[in-house]
This record gives sequence, C-alpha cells and structure tokens, in this order.
Amino acid sequence: MRRLISAVKISLDGKIEGPDGYADWVKAWSEDYGLTPQIDACLLGGGMYPGYEQYWTAMQRAPDEPLPMTGQKPTAKEIAWAKLIPELPHYVLSSTLKTALWPNTRFLRGVDEVAQLKNLPGKDIYLVGGAQVASCLIDAGLVDEIRLIVHPLLAGAGKSHFEGLDGRKQLELSEVRQLENGLVYLRYGLI
Repeated sequence: MRRLISAVKISLDGKIEGPDGYADWVKAWSEDYGLTPQIDACLLGGGMYPGYEQYWTAMQRAPDEPLPMTGQKPTAKEIAWAKLIPELPHYVLSSTLKTALWPNTRFLRGVDEVAQLKNLPGKDIYLVGGAQVASCLIDAGLVDEIRLIVHPLLAGAGKSHFEGLDGRKQLELSEVRQLENGLVYLRYGLI
C-alpha cells in the first residue's frame, strides 16, 4: 500500500499562516522534505489548490520574474520543483471544485476515494495541504507520516496546521535534523 505523507513548514507554535493569511516567515516553498524520489502524486484540499496552482503556474511561465503573490524571485529549488510538478498527478479532495488549469489534476469527492488512491499501485503520495484536509485525513487514519520543517518563530495569531483534529494522536519520532538558520526538520510516524 502507498503511504500518504504530510509535509509542511510551520512556526514553532504550529502555525502555517500568520494573522494576514500567509506564512511570511517561509522564504521558499520548495520541496525540502526529501520526498521527491519516493513520491509519484500530490494530494491537496480544495481550499488550497487554487492558490497552489496559481503560484506554481506563475513560476513555470516566468521563472526569472518576481512572483505576483510574494514579490520575490523564486529560488533555484522552487524552480526545480515547478518543473517537476506538471509531471506528477495532482489529486484534489473537494466537494465543490470541478475544474483545474493543470491537465494532470483529478478531483476526489470523499475520504473513501483517498483510501482507494492509497491502494492503487505506485509510489508514496505527498499530502501538500491544507490544514483542514490534513486534519481530516489524519483523523481518518489515512496519513502514515508527518514531516515538519519548524521555523524558529512564535507566530502568535494565525492558523494552526493541526487545529481541526478530533482528539489526541500519538506519534513516533523517526528523524531529527538541525537545518541552517535555526530551522529543524522533524519526521514522525503515526501510531
């Protein structure tokens, strides 16, 4: 069975967004979790997908230009990810979205379809986000691993990545790495 791996960049207090609706402490949205060799699909929630598609499409069209969403030029790692993702099937868990710009995008209408996706042959699946779909799939027992890059910042107000969970979840730490600029990489299995 394929594994579903949630990977996210968070503040030390577990926030994925500040009060303005954006994680301004994250300098690049590249895939920095070591997932690329082991995945062959991405899964997102319907709330996150339109912005995700817009962000990476802008980078694919003009990799040397500042991004309209951030005003920053993409990093080399972001450009590499932007080149790879059109090749990966993207699955969007949404009851309302029906169209996507990317031709390799499919819509899943329920948690049972995510379970079916995990049972298909293939490599692991990268659960890109957002918070609501991650909490829903953790609660459903479908997330196998959580990888975090923790930023040395207490964001205070903002959206927590795990605020929608229905109760306590036990995790088992499998890897810790100190990264540059005080960032920490954590990898957990769900028990």
